[in-house]
Amino acid sequence: MAENAASPTAGAGGFTAHSLPSPAPSSTSGLSPAHLPHPRGHALRPGSAKEDKVRHFVSERMMHISRRFIKKSGAAPPGAEELEGYKSIGELCTDLEGLINIVWLSGTPSLQIPYLLNIASEFNTWVVAFPPAPAATFDVLHKLDHCFASLLSGEDIQTHETLPGFENGLRSGMSRTDMVRCKSLVEQARVVVVDVMGKEAGAEAEAEAVVGEVVEEEEDDDDELVTSADEAESGPDGPHGPRGLGRSMWDEDEERLYMDVARVYENTLVRLGETLGPGGGVGDIQISAD
Repeated sequence: MAENAASPTAGAGGFTAHSLPSPAPSSTSGLSPAHLPHPRGHALRPGSAKEDKVRHFVSERMMHISRRFIKKSGAAPPGAEELEGYKSIGELCTDLEGLINIVWLSGTPSLQIPYLLNIASEFNTWVVAFPPAPAATFDVLHKLDHCFASLLSGEDIQTHETLPGFENGLRSGMSRTDMVRCKSLVEQARVVVVDVMGKEAGAEAEAEAVVGEVVEEEEDDDDELVTSADEAESGPDGPHGPRGLGRSMWDEDEERLYMDVARVYENTLVRLGETLGPGGGVGDIQISAD
């Protein structure tokens, strides 16, 4: 089916208010720490018109995002002739975050589990095709981690509220097959993110080296070097000197990046380890600065 501006799946931001059933009233409103909406009060009835509507909407949005991703390479999949390909992973993440919000809002495990697993799988493929964008990438991964860990627990991991569909325990949650697939996707994501963000760290290291060379060239010319009061006190290698300042800035950014990489799916890993038992978790991944 061709998509155009008139299609409800191709509106501004990709979503329209009339495309989905309204969530049930809730005493809790606003977004969770993972910037997820509070789910509706009760799971949608299996086979109901509302469930079919959400299922159709999410499937159409996934197809729309996939077509835009393919279009970025210059190819034109059927029905995507008028679409604009993604220019950055940030654009794709914006669409994907909105879709994850809709899936979570449904409050229906039979929709949440398969669609979120599918989104996680596709994201592992999509993220490697763009230059790294840590903030956007980690936002999506944080949302997925919150969703998976909560679905594995039967309750929101932040608020500890019982999730819709889990009123009678975890029977509506992930099957063992779902858990094994989730574990595989999590392992793959952690390796992929190490590789993608390694490019970011490499670019920062290269930039630091360039700045260092410039600073050294300036210091070699004693007649033209203007020394600040702080630098005069601590020297160029001290915390206030150009070398020390540059090193501090990049060291902090690099450390923060590595910490973010290490936290990818950390909550999901804990829940999978608790449920699947020994061997169900993922070992530490060594991140090389080379």
